[in-house]
Amino acid sequence: MPQTFRFWLVSAAALAGVGITLALGQWQLGRAAEKQALQTAIDNQARLAPLNQTDVSASTLLADVVHRRATLQGQWLREATVYLDNRQMAARQGFFVLTPLRLSGSNALLVVQRGWVPRDFTDRNRLPAVHTPEGEVRITVRIAPPPSKLYDFQGAPTGAIRQNIDLTAYAAETRLPLLTQLSALELAPDAGKASDGLLRNWPAFNTGIDKHHGYAFQWFGLGGLIALLYVWFQIIQPRRQRHVSP
Repeated sequence: MPQTFRFWLVSAAALAGVGITLALGQWQLGRAAEKQALQTAIDNQARLAPLNQTDVSASTLLADVVHRRATLQGQWLREATVYLDNRQMAARQGFFVLTPLRLSGSNALLVVQRGWVPRDFTDRNRLPAVHTPEGEVRITVRIAPPPSKLYDFQGAPTGAIRQNIDLTAYAAETRLPLLTQLSALELAPDAGKASDGLLRNWPAFNTGIDKHHGYAFQWFGLGGLIALLYVWFQIIQPRRQRHVSP
């Protein structure tokens, strides 16, 4: 292969490599900007004044109120409590406890993710002791996306202990008038933590901005490495060899 042709072939490959890596880095920065805008919108929602239950009952789209706080009043439907299995909190396995709340002055119910409780590893079918207050309660919740769905070997089980919950199917199964469009609400961390024995160390919603910045740094770093290798092997080293040649 002639030396000139090889030089231009390597130059074209290096230029393409630098161009591609720079474009990918810019794309990752764009994704980070999108996630930053999403995180800002989430933070703004969280700072708004809490909704009352009239506002919550009138909401038809989760996207309109998600991440907002709300103050609700009603009665727990203890017998309809569901325990989502294999859920972690503080690096421990246990259950997410979900209980429907019948709203005061209405027949409608909302499913509230009340907190986390450890499981009994000696008896997988034993329900944990969870105190559920009787009578009227007033709670503060965060309107959240649905609980994450885990792989379920048994399909769609019924009963108190489940791997996942589909609120539409749960409403049909229990024949309860659930407001399923709002998904499960998370009970605020300071809402009766000492009295019911549940942990509510909910993780902050993370849009993954740092991940995209990390990917962008890697792509830009790779582009810089290609450029440095090209300059060293195609320009600096050949010139050094010509200078030392007799």
